[in-house]
Parts: sequence; C-alpha cells; structure tokens
Amino acid sequence: MGTDEEQDHARQRFDVADAAPLLLDAQGVVTSWTRDARRLLDYTASEVVGTPVVGLLAAEDAARVPELAERCRRDGGWAGLLTARHKDGHQVRVMVRITPAVGPGGGAHWLVLLSDMGGARGWDMSRAVLEQMVTGSPIGIAVVDANLRCVWSNEALERFGGGSPGERLGRRLAEIQPGIDSEGIETQMRRVLETGQPVVGYEHVGHVRSAPRRETAHMMSFTRLDDDHGHPMGVYYTVVDITERHRARQRLALLDRAGEQIGRSLDIARTAQELADVAVPGCADFVCVDLLEWVLRGAEPPNGPLSPTEAVPLRRAGHQSVNPGVLEAVVEIGAPATYLPGSPPIRCLATGLSWREERLDPLAREWATDLPGDRTATFLELGLHTVMVVPIRARGVTLGVTMFFRRRRQEPFDEDDLSLAEDLVSRAAVCVDNARRYTRERNAALVLQRSLLPHRLPDQDAVEVAACYRPADELTGLGGDWYDLIPLSGARVALVVGEVPGHGIDAAAAMGRLRTAVRTLAAQDLPPEEVLAHLDDLVARTGREEGGDPEGVDVQVAGSGCVYVIYDPVDGQCTMAAAGHPAPAVVLPDGSVSFVDLPQGPPLGVGGRPFEAVELALAAGSTLVLHTDGLLAREDDDRPVDADRDRLRRALERSAPSLDLRCRAVVDALIPDRPDDDVALLMAHTRLLGADQVADWDLPADPAVVADARKEATRQLTEWGLEELAFTTELVVSELVTNAIRHAEGPIRLRLIKERALICEVSDGGATAPHLRHPRTTDEGGRGLLLVSQFTQRWGTRFMPEGKVIWAEQSLTDPPA
Repeated sequence: MGTDEEQDHARQRFDVADAAPLLLDAQGVVTSWTRDARRLLDYTASEVVGTPVVGLLAAEDAARVPELAERCRRDGGWAGLLTARHKDGHQVRVMVRITPAVGPGGGAHWLVLLSDMGGARGWDMSRAVLEQMVTGSPIGIAVVDANLRCVWSNEALERFGGGSPGERLGRRLAEIQPGIDSEGIETQMRRVLETGQPVVGYEHVGHVRSAPRRETAHMMSFTRLDDDHGHPMGVYYTVVDITERHRARQRLALLDRAGEQIGRSLDIARTAQELADVAVPGCADFVCVDLLEWVLRGAEPPNGPLSPTEAVPLRRAGHQSVNPGVLEAVVEIGAPATYLPGSPPIRCLATGLSWREERLDPLAREWATDLPGDRTATFLELGLHTVMVVPIRARGVTLGVTMFFRRRRQEPFDEDDLSLAEDLVSRAAVCVDNARRYTRERNAALVLQRSLLPHRLPDQDAVEVAACYRPADELTGLGGDWYDLIPLSGARVALVVGEVPGHGIDAAAAMGRLRTAVRTLAAQDLPPEEVLAHLDDLVARTGREEGGDPEGVDVQVAGSGCVYVIYDPVDGQCTMAAAGHPAPAVVLPDGSVSFVDLPQGPPLGVGGRPFEAVELALAAGSTLVLHTDGLLAREDDDRPVDADRDRLRRALERSAPSLDLRCRAVVDALIPDRPDDDVALLMAHTRLLGADQVADWDLPADPAVVADARKEATRQLTEWGLEELAFTTELVVSELVTNAIRHAEGPIRLRLIKERALICEVSDGGATAPHLRHPRTTDEGGRGLLLVSQFTQRWGTRFMPEGKVIWAEQSLTDPPA
C-alpha cells in the first residue's frame, strides 16, 4: 500500500491511541509540537511553538476557545469535534481530547490529542449531533486498550458511579466498579480481543457504586478495535441498564414456579412449606409461614373479628432460609408462634392488610414471645434488616401470616417486592384453604363414615333424581360405591357416580375422601375431564404419601372408577367424562334406551391416556342412568358386555309409578339381596327451563351500554314479578358489565335466569379471573366485587373455551341481603 493510500485508510478510522499530541500552557499557548502534529497540519515547530492555539483553528471554533477552556477547568478535560486550519489553508476536521498535564517546570499544562476525522463516515452530519453521539449518548460507552485499561469513556457512564471519564483513565474495571463481576466481563473482552467476534446482549447482575445496596442488571455489548494492520488494540463496549426488565422477568419466573410447586397436595402444612420454599431466595432470604390453630385442624373460622391488641394462637407451618438450618428461626415448625399484642403480625391478622418496613430497628427484639428457653434475639443478632408481613387470606377469611425478611441482599423491600409477595401468598392462600377444607371433610368422613352417602340430595330444578345403594358388606352396611348430586352455577348440576375397590369401612373411608375431593373440585366449576384429571393426580399422590403396597400405591384408592356428568337445564346440554367406569345409559321420553358412546379413561391413580369428554343434547323428560360395575354383575365372566347391557336395557324399559320406584325396581331386577359387589344407581329425569325463565342480551364493549343493561334487567324483573330485587340486581348488573368492559375482551353477554334463585351472568372473552379487593376509604374504585359479594347469596367465576362467566345468585326464598 502506498503512502497516499495509507493516509486515505487512516482517515477512515477514529483511533484515540494514534492521535497527534501537542502541549498547551494554562493560557492556551502551544509549548510543544510533535512530528505527528506536523504531519497532520504541516506546520513546523518553529512556526507554532509560542503562539496561541486559536491560530490553528477555523474562525468559528476559535471563538469557542474561551468556553472550552472554562469547561476544561471545570470538568478536568473535554472531548469533541473541531475544525483546524492546515498550513496550505484548507480545513482539517479533527477529533480533539484535552486532558490536564504537568509541564517540565511543574506548571499546569493541557495535553491535546488530535485525530484526523476528515474521511470518517458521518462527517456530513452536524457537528453537534456527532458530539452528542460520542459524549452525550444516554448509553454508557467506553474504550479499553489491549490490557483492558480504560482509555476513553463518555459521561453517561458516570450514572453507574466509578468516577468521571478522566478518573477512569488507565484503570481496570475491578478498580472502577469493585461490586460487579469484573472477571466475568473481562473474560468477554478477552474473547473479543482474541477472536474478533463481537459479543452482543451480554447480561450482568451486580452492585454498582451509584447503587451499592441495590442489585442492578445491565446489558453489555463488546466490539474489537483494530489498527491499520488488523492488529487488535482495544475493545469498545456499551452499557445499558435493564434492571426493571430483569426484575420483571424474575418475577414472572417466580410466579410460574409458584404455580407449579405450591398446592401439589391437599396437606396444609406441606402447602405452607411449599410457599416458603418457593419464596427463598427469589423473593427473600428468610420466610416463615404461621397459620391459625383452627386452620391446621381443618376447622371452620371462629365467629368475630381478631383483635390487634390480643395474643392470637398461631403455629409455625413452614419456614425456609438461604442459610442451611434456618438459623434465623426462633420458632420450630409445628411449635406455637405467639406474637406481642400490637406487633406487625398481629395487626396484619386483624386488618387483613400487608405491612412493609424498609429498615428494621436493629436493636428491636424479634416479635415472637413465649419461646422455650431464652431464644429471643434482636434483629441485628439475626442479621435481618428489612421485612414484609403479608396476611394469608382466601375467600374473605384470614388464615395466617407470612413474613419475608432479607439478610444477605442489602437493598430494602420496595413496593414491587410487596406486590410480588402478595401475589405469591394469594396463590398459596387458596391452596391452603382448599387443603383446610379437604382436611375438614376428610376428618368428618373418618368420624361419620356412614353419613358419607347422601341421605337427601339437594333441591334443584335441573333434574328429578332418585338413587339406590346396596353394599356388599352386610355387617357394616358400608362400601366403596357412591353417588352425588352437586348444584353448580347457572342452574346446572353435576351428577357423580364412583367406586373404590374393596368393601367395608376401609373402602368407605377411601370413598369418602374421593367424594369430598370431587365436591371441592366441583366448587371450582371445572369441566368433567379436568375434574377427573385432578382427581387422578390426587389419588396417585395419596397412594404415595400414605404408603399402600410396596410400589407405593394405596390398594384402597388406586384403580377407583368415576363418571362425572354436568347437565345444563337452560339448553339441555350434557357433558360427561369417565375414568375406568361404565358409560351412562339414556332413557328417551319415548321409552327407548341407549348407551352413551363415551371414551373410557384409565382408572384413577394408575396413569395412562388423558381423559376425554363428550357432549350431547338431551330432550326434556329424558332420564340419565349412572351406575357402578356392580349393577352389571356377571354370573359368567365369559359373557360379553353387550349381554349385560341388554339385561339393563330390559329393566329400564319397564315403567313404574315414580322415579324412586323405578330405580329400586331396576336394582331388584338385576341384583340379589346379598350382592358380591357394592351397587350404586343414580337416575336423573331431566328438565328444561322455560323460555320465560331465561333472558339474555348481547352487549357492545361501550361504557354507555351499562345504563341500558340496567334498564333491560329491571324490565325483565318486572315481567317476572321480582320488583323487590330490582335495586340489588341493578347494582350487580352494573358492576359485572362495567368490569367486563374495562378489563376483558371479546363479546359481552348478559343473562338472567329465574330458578330457585335469581342468577345474573356476564360472559366475556377474557381469561383472567377477577379478585375481590378491600379498598381503602380514600380509594376511588375497586369496590365492585366487594359490593356484589355483600348483596348476593353467592358469586363466582367459571371458565369456558371461549372465555369466562362471572355469576351472582340472589335467593328467591329468603329476603335479599
């Protein structure tokens, strides 16, 4: 490459290390001139030394010298673009960097570095824009040499601490930012120096000097800088603060993990421990979960509110720490946890509101009292410096408190941390309450085994029902077969028949647990296939936890069968799914009998293919026949299933004065007085609600439609003779429709059903369930569902493939609340 080509190539780069130096005294007079400076501007030393530097600049930039001198004295230097005058008169565009220096006599001098920018790309842009890009960019930018020492940085890096650009010169990253992983970052730089391949989007988490107590995240990119001969001479890198994005990502990951790990069993203490395990270390360094005594017993909440000035009986249900052995805990798991009256845990229990303290008094005593021995300690001794206390609330009832502390992480809890903690606790609270309800039902089942089978099925208008149960164990009158009818929202009902292997008390106890679990799952308004899937998981877990046979499967529960049917009297639709259980029969109004073509899922607890549901429309006056295997007891094991179905068909085709008599007649015709297997038969004669009992409207997503919806609802109540419910119904319609317009998507539909209760339903295309909030007196909103819950008998949400339905019921037999 010739000399001219080399000069042209040199103009294409911006290289601080190759700049032409010169020296100025404090008054801006040139005191030293180098060969590089002469090569750049063509002046000899004798022509320049002793003259003011302004003589080397174009008139426009010469006028800026006083201003730049003041900035140099104030900021300790300056960097930017100027235009110099070449000896032959043409202008030379240069990048200038001015730094303080000490002259030969010890006086103050300025070292000026000049780089030719005449051929650099982008020079045609305005000089002010280029200066902003280099020195005023909001993104932190720096250049390090081949030894990874800083040779240039912009002012944006000062936001992260570590000093001004002048203070960074010649220093390694560990000296500039000792709180970050400088070794990991420099490893990336060396890799770029060695390979020449840039690194983009490298994420780093640590503590910078500008926020030493707060963990921050940064995204960095590295690019190698080469000289004219392609030899690496340094690395150019950028820094962007992505702390908020990083924290949001961590929060979502933690909530996902909570959804997977909390509530995997119906054990209250285990669920509490799962909450503590999930929250450490992602949310806190030490977490303890304390539940009220009655919760752990599976009892109902006592009457009356809790007092913030009285001791409350709590028990430690779970805790976890970043330190092995949970050194911070002064209360052992399972031990009573008594707190000082008026202390934050007691106040949160009484008020149901969370509490956060950024800095605990290090000399204050831990709030727990009445500990065995002398185990009290100050927060300083425990190493705890910030706290959040979140009440565990589910379905409007406080079940306990969860306390979050930090020990290793120095930053205090902020509002985002409190919001995350409340999300975690709210998810766990539902699981704890479900486990409490399950515990209550299971305990009742073990004590009152005979009462597990319903003596009287609930009153409702969807179906007329009759049931017959005949146990194989004549001594106890108990067995593993069972049936149930469960009222659901929207006037629907769930019909359930199931069986547990075996006979007698053990089978009845196992049956009781399944029936209780089905009722708990039915309360969540799940489709039949999802109810069976959850029931299948429960049976498998129960077998492993209680330890049945050597393979860990409870022989009394695993292999159980169940069929779950949902019937809707509004449109006559019937949805069902089965787990190792005979498909129902249907007796049509004309008396003909058929069997539902229902895909058979595996028995509960043994694993296998997913459960499938089928849907069919039933005419009013049809009869659904659900039964257990015992009804088709085979005298000859080699006889085909169709033969047993023919026997059942003939029995169902016989008429009877009533459904109860018909039910008993079928059992008597097919089963001996002392059967070899338990038998349960449930017959449901379907009804359809009249067209005058249902009214619905499609609504546009426009706030103005709320008033119209209220008017239509009031008009319909007048037609039904329910004017006394107009006020509460208008309130319910207004709140539910408003919520759907504000927070949901897709088509909105309002439906009123007059049955034993007045049912108000609002459906939309959203998939997010609403949450009952308790707003402060100063809040302007947030009271909608609270009012709905206070003015109606019950309310809830059910999900559908196309969205969700929020419903509320008002009793037509009792005066409105």
